[in-house]
Amino acid sequence: METNKVTVGWREWVSLPGLNINTIKAKVDTGAKTCALHAYYIDPYDKDGETWVKFGIHPIQLDTDTSVECHARLADQRYVTDSGGHSEQRFVIITTLVVGREQFDAEITLTNRDSMRFRMLLGRNALNNRFTVDPVESFLLGGPSLDDVDQE
Repeated sequence: METNKVTVGWREWVSLPGLNINTIKAKVDTGAKTCALHAYYIDPYDKDGETWVKFGIHPIQLDTDTSVECHARLADQRYVTDSGGHSEQRFVIITTLVVGREQFDAEITLTNRDSMRFRMLLGRNALNNRFTVDPVESFLLGGPSLDDVDQE
């Protein structure tokens, strides 16, 4: 079977240029329907008659001192069930996601991931028809220096 899909590892460096996040380590999660991004606070607000959200993110794993404030138009609010079976209502945004040389818009839910090892999950909505996953490999598409890779 011939495929034009790019192979990714179980974790990859990605960027979210529309949110001013140059690099963030993401866990590739084929069990998650949508992408999830860490947000330690979320404040909805009105901008030109549309609902937007302002949220803060700690983009570096295990570092709660570094923070980026992001703004995005709210696309939806929906209930999402996590891997532990807990359901929560989440804000949903659509923003540009860059994975290797691939660039596309993706739906991303916002949730507090301070207690999680990865600040972002790449779900099936981003993987679908673009990537295949090699579950034994990591960082196949490159990214920051290897010094940053040691923090699993």
